[in-house]
Amino acid sequence: MQNTNVSTTEVSVDEQGLEPVDAEPVDAPLWPRVELQTQAKVDANHPDAGLSGLTLAAEEKALAREAEKARTRERWDRRQTSDREARTRQVAIEESKKRRDVFAERRASVDPWADPDRDDPRAGLSRDTLATVNQEARRIAKGTHGWTAAAVSRQLARRVADGAEMTTAVIHVTEQVQQALGTIMPIDTISEIARGTVSISGRWTDDWEPSHPAIQQVGLLEDDTGQIKVTVWHKSAQPLIDEGERVRLIDVATSWYDGRVSVALTGWSRVDFPERDRWWDA
Repeated sequence: MQNTNVSTTEVSVDEQGLEPVDAEPVDAPLWPRVELQTQAKVDANHPDAGLSGLTLAAEEKALAREAEKARTRERWDRRQTSDREARTRQVAIEESKKRRDVFAERRASVDPWADPDRDDPRAGLSRDTLATVNQEARRIAKGTHGWTAAAVSRQLARRVADGAEMTTAVIHVTEQVQQALGTIMPIDTISEIARGTVSISGRWTDDWEPSHPAIQQVGLLEDDTGQIKVTVWHKSAQPLIDEGERVRLIDVATSWYDGRVSVALTGWSRVDFPERDRWWDA
């Protein structure tokens, strides 16, 4: 007869005569060490490793990446004398011209001279009038930054063709050129400009001690027409200007204090040094 009695008495390890075993729980996660992860990346990216040892998802991703690289490098005109870049540049120029013409046609409703199909205003002037226009244009454009004599003569010719006297046209165009953005202005005319930013040029004649920690540099800029105080803030991240150095300040902000105008360099300003690093004069 089979004995169905089951003993439920617990027996210790010492009583059983067995050595205790300290083992981690079976459900504990096994994480790779940092060294193993690093070595795995090195092995996977080695050129001789290929796709061996990768999972199916990693293998498909690697194949797709190589196919994308090959497709990116492919071009139908892979010859050494390819003119692909030149043709692309020409297409970009033509598209830009089309956009400018479309905008000019819309602008022509306000300014008839903006119509791209309208003839050059200088074509309708007499020989003597055209000679005077070109002479005045060269005089106005001399010493300005960003304006050519041809551009100034076109502006003069437009005003003369509209019926303005030559003297009046010269005055208006001179003001237009001097007050245009980016044009280097004489220092004594800054107080007459209603714009918040100007461009000036001159020599840094005096360097003062900053009165506030936020000021990087403060000094005096001088040209043939006058002097003006210039403040450079630390946040503007502008280079230091040496005393006695000629400098060109583009798009500096104007401000008023006690009835006197001054300028300050901001992050949008630009500092040019015409005489710095002139190795050909050494």
